[in-house]
This record gives sequence, structure tokens and C-alpha cells, in this order.
Amino acid sequence: MAGPCLRSRRMNVFVTGGAGYIGSVCVEMLLDEGHNVTVYDNLSEGHEDAVDPRALFIHARISDRSNINETVQDAAPDAIIHFAANSLVGESMKNPGKYFRNNVSNSLKVLDAAVEAGVKKFIFSSTAATYGIPEEMPITEETPTAPINPYGESKLAMEKFMRWYHEIHDLEYVALRYFNAAGASERFGEHHRVETHLIPNILQVALGQKDNCQIFGDDYPTPDGTCVRDYIHVLDLASAHILALQEGISGVFNLGNGDGYSVKEVVDACRRITGKGIEAIQQPRRPGDPPRLVADADKARQVLGWEPEHSGLDNIVETAWRWHSAHPNGYAK
Repeated sequence: MAGPCLRSRRMNVFVTGGAGYIGSVCVEMLLDEGHNVTVYDNLSEGHEDAVDPRALFIHARISDRSNINETVQDAAPDAIIHFAANSLVGESMKNPGKYFRNNVSNSLKVLDAAVEAGVKKFIFSSTAATYGIPEEMPITEETPTAPINPYGESKLAMEKFMRWYHEIHDLEYVALRYFNAAGASERFGEHHRVETHLIPNILQVALGQKDNCQIFGDDYPTPDGTCVRDYIHVLDLASAHILALQEGISGVFNLGNGDGYSVKEVVDACRRITGKGIEAIQQPRRPGDPPRLVADADKARQVLGWEPEHSGLDNIVETAWRWHSAHPNGYAK
């Protein structure tokens, strides 16, 4: 797999949540570039079969403070990449305590473990949900943050904490605000126990696992009336994390394609790539869905040297379809 070729020096990288969707691809790319990787995951959302066998896998909970401290000390990492989190917006509105405990309290334990072990770089999986419903497009890092759910609030809180750890402990941090992750590598793809993402839900129809997919709203002020979202290939997300390992870089960065695709465009692409007649049912708008969410990722391009190379819609769908066709049940045994 082609990677960003960051540096020749081999690094020890500690990856929490490395058995998850984005984490598994990032671990694969790190290993392909010759780095040593330790994966720390409790498998509540991830899958053991999604852990690259070249990595050292530790099945454990971040909530166990003594264990995370000891494990980080033993691994002696040059950097920590922190993916482990709960990420279902709807669930966060029903159970906010779960999100603040795991995404904030437990994440602070990883941050403290980094400081105690003398780790110099902390890379954090953040989200566009920190912005809430922006008034202007495209969204830049200067766009006001106003989360409208506990999930976005939990990620924003961690961004603020990391800034203080940078100032007080001189810990370099990079918070990467994702938009819509999609696609797959040759080996690893998207399998959530509760699937809320558009593309895998559409592909489940193509696989005969669902009767139809749903389109929520067709009267938005967009070219075809359906919501427009910014999709970024998981390989491009992984390359951004590796570029963020560079010394001397701290701050917040958007990761997006810079252009959006509508729900209808995504459905049509899935029909075209799969050759299947995918039935789409029109539904009323969902409350709180903005018409258009598109990122300005110029800062990541200029500072990290990042350039998305895989994020055309057809390529996203083709790679996802290839993986789901080969793994119709995901990682389920």
C-alpha cells in the first residue's frame, strides 16, 4: 500500500482503537512504512480480525488507569494515536454520560499516560461534529465550534485539554477533525455493530441484506434537493495521521475532500458500481440535518503536506464494494 513516506526513522507508535475501522487501516499503513505498532483495544466496537497480525495486540480497557499507564511505559512509544471512542450521535443524545466517561474521562487517562511515559506526540481522532451546524461553507478551522450533541461536545472538550497539556507539558498534539470516512483498503473495511453510515447501508441493499435504503429529505437548497456531505477515503485519513507524526506540529486540522456529494449521487454511484437495482425510499427530513457540510482542508495541505489521493466518489464506492463483497458479514465469524 502506498503511504506518505514520512521519514526513514522507524518509530514506535501506540494506537488505541486500532481494531476499529479507521484505526485498522492506519495500523496497516504504519506497518507498511516500517514502524513498530502496539494496538490497545477492548474490542467493544472493534474486531480482533481487523488487527494487522504484524502489530502487537493488547486486549484491554482504557478505563483501567494502572494498566494503560504500565502498557504505555512498556511500549515506550514515540507517539500515541488515539482512536478509541464512542461515536454514535444518536446514542450520545440518549446516554450522554457514556460519551463523557469514555470520550473524555478515559481519553484523559491516555493523555496522562503519555505525559508520564515521556511521549512527545499525541494524535487525536476528532470530528466535524465539533462545529455543530455552521452558518458558512466551506468549514475552516476558524469556523466557530458549537456542538449540538454530546458526541461533538466530548471531542471538543478533549481538544481543549490537549491544548493545555501542550502548553504545560510541552506535549505536541494534532487533533484531526474528520468529515465522512468511507471506502476500504484491500484488507480492512467498515464493520460497525450498529451501522449508521450511508455507503455501507446502501451496499447492504446491493448484497441482499436489506430491502432498501432511505433518503431523508429531497427539498434542501442543493442541486438535487438531497443533503450534501464531504466524503474522505479511509486511506487518505490514515495518511494524514502518519504525516501528523512530524516533529514540531501541533493544532487542529480539518480532513475532508473539499467537495461534497449528495445522497442521491452516492446512491447512484452505488447502483453504477455494483450493477444492482438499489431501491431508495424517500423519507421526510431529519431534524437538525444541515443541507451542506463541506470542509476546507487547506491547513492540512499546507502544514502537514497532506493531499487526498483516493477520495473520488467512484473510488470510494469501488473499494468499499470490493471489501463488502469479499466480507459480506464483515468480521463476524
